[in-house]
Amino acid sequence: MTIDQLLVYFFGACALLGGVLMLVARHPMRVALALISCMLSLAGIYAMLGVHVVAVFQVLIYVGAVMVFMVYVIMLLDVRDPSFVRRYSRMLLPGVVLGALLAGALGISAIRLGAPVIQPGAGAAPSYLVQPFSVEFLREYWLHFELTSVLLVAAVVAAIAIIRSGRRSDG
Repeated sequence: MTIDQLLVYFFGACALLGGVLMLVARHPMRVALALISCMLSLAGIYAMLGVHVVAVFQVLIYVGAVMVFMVYVIMLLDVRDPSFVRRYSRMLLPGVVLGALLAGALGISAIRLGAPVIQPGAGAAPSYLVQPFSVEFLREYWLHFELTSVLLVAAVVAAIAIIRSGRRSDG
């Protein structure tokens, strides 16, 4: 077993642990931190598999942008809510049992089937490189991308309009 395989397994275990913690934690900030650790572990897996573009996007977009907004919303919540007093959910024990059963089933199937062996240099060029991805993206999905950007601009304009109308009514 090489160090690369060990690191992929390590990041996979960290992602699994982060996912379990997301399910059993009660406080929203702890759930958000578990989600961040899960996303960072997935970025580590992508980097170890050689898909560096996806790993960078995972960190920049999901961890960097989306989670900042989620943490901001969580900070606006009322943390004095009595449902956050208990540290873990009552579903902790069933979740751990089902997670252990799932991990066992996946482990048994991985041992029985074994890992596929891919010979280096065999086959066509990998499809996860930047150039084939960008060519395919601009050929097939440019309209969807542009419509999404128009939708985002409309959302920003609507948010500004709501903020300005709120200021006028305040005085």
